[in-house]
Amino acid sequence: MNARYFIGLFVFAGIVFMTACEKNAAPAEPTATPSFDIIQEKILTTSCAVSGCHASTTDPGFAQHGLILSPGKSFAALVGVNARNAAAAALGLKLVNPRDPDNSFLIHKITCETGHHAASSNFGAQMPLGGIFLTKGQVEFIRKWIINGASATDASVNLSLLNDSSVCQPSIQPLAPPPTGAGFQLRIDPFDVPPQFEREVFVRRNTPNLTSVYVNRIQSRGMSNSHHLVVYTFRDPAILPLENTLRDLRNSNGTINPENLQNHIYLGGGSEVNSDFSLPPGVALQLAPGTPLDLNAHYFNRTNFTLRGENHVNFYTVPASSVQYVAKTLDLNNTSISIPAGQRRTFTKTFTFNALTRVIVLTSHNHKLGEKFVIKIAGGPRNGEIVYTNTDWEHPLYVSYATPIVLQPGEGLTSEVTYYNTTAKTVNFGLTSEDEMNIIFGYYY
Repeated sequence: MNARYFIGLFVFAGIVFMTACEKNAAPAEPTATPSFDIIQEKILTTSCAVSGCHASTTDPGFAQHGLILSPGKSFAALVGVNARNAAAAALGLKLVNPRDPDNSFLIHKITCETGHHAASSNFGAQMPLGGIFLTKGQVEFIRKWIINGASATDASVNLSLLNDSSVCQPSIQPLAPPPTGAGFQLRIDPFDVPPQFEREVFVRRNTPNLTSVYVNRIQSRGMSNSHHLVVYTFRDPAILPLENTLRDLRNSNGTINPENLQNHIYLGGGSEVNSDFSLPPGVALQLAPGTPLDLNAHYFNRTNFTLRGENHVNFYTVPASSVQYVAKTLDLNNTSISIPAGQRRTFTKTFTFNALTRVIVLTSHNHKLGEKFVIKIAGGPRNGEIVYTNTDWEHPLYVSYATPIVLQPGEGLTSEVTYYNTTAKTVNFGLTSEDEMNIIFGYYY
């Protein structure tokens, strides 16, 4: 009897192949599954290419990361591709650099190994975002795949590596305090973030200075599952929370405790938890002796494990003789936000000033549905001029103006923020990472 044939199709690394198989022929010896196919099935598809993250071009963050990790697309999107993160690009990192994990941005983004993660490099949050960290075995499997050449066909990585299911949460790298006489450090000591929970905390610390000091640089560091770190002063010094006591935004039943949100004036920080920011030369913030400050950290944990929160903030000082202008802070908030499900909406609000104002720094704060944050001058001969644009909600730009933006009395700034609500529900202004915000932060004198 003549042998019969059938036509088979299979997909490999995004390429479709056609094979002719003899039905009556002896079956071929089974071949090992390529290591990258295992990475796709057991890591990328389940942890990265999920709705809202790296699944498609409609994900909220696609405009920022441009990275699709779904089957058939991930290999070409990763191997040999230049990193888009500004700090990583400046170092010449590839997303995956074959045989060189130290120069592979993917490893920096997923590992908890000391010296790799973004805390000291402005590489952003550890991925996957939200505390759903990979296991140590998954990270090591990917690292070995890169060491072995990051091939689409190689199957040499040992599957037993995946047996290590311990969570790869990084330890915070100690932030050395400023040298004696050059500043001081304040901290939020380690605390637990329970499973499947958002925890936002406050702790009041008094600055240790015995005389007035001038701060022109603020450096901060926190754990990778932190949503923000903000430092506040208090509007009314007669109404202060207890010193050195950790306070929760949410009560034990999950309701918001509004007392922890009152009486605040923005001093520094924002969405970029690991940051190092300096005011222009000759400009500094003035802090009176023993100034009470409120350190506010927001963490979210989408795992079934208890995670840890911890934050350090350094305040660097300069001599009073070097200060020409004492800076004040901008905290311009638009709470009138309501974005229908599946809709793209833009919200604008104008803030005017009653006195001559010289703006020297602008930055923005919004959450993951924000596509574009624009700040314009309102009024006067420069009315409508765009002075700030940001499209990366996770790493908002801090723009310092060597020549201040001078605003006359009656002029001001307009925030123009565009959101794309990819969820199935209306999203309003709110305090959780699933709500939205719209705030101009900055400094002026």
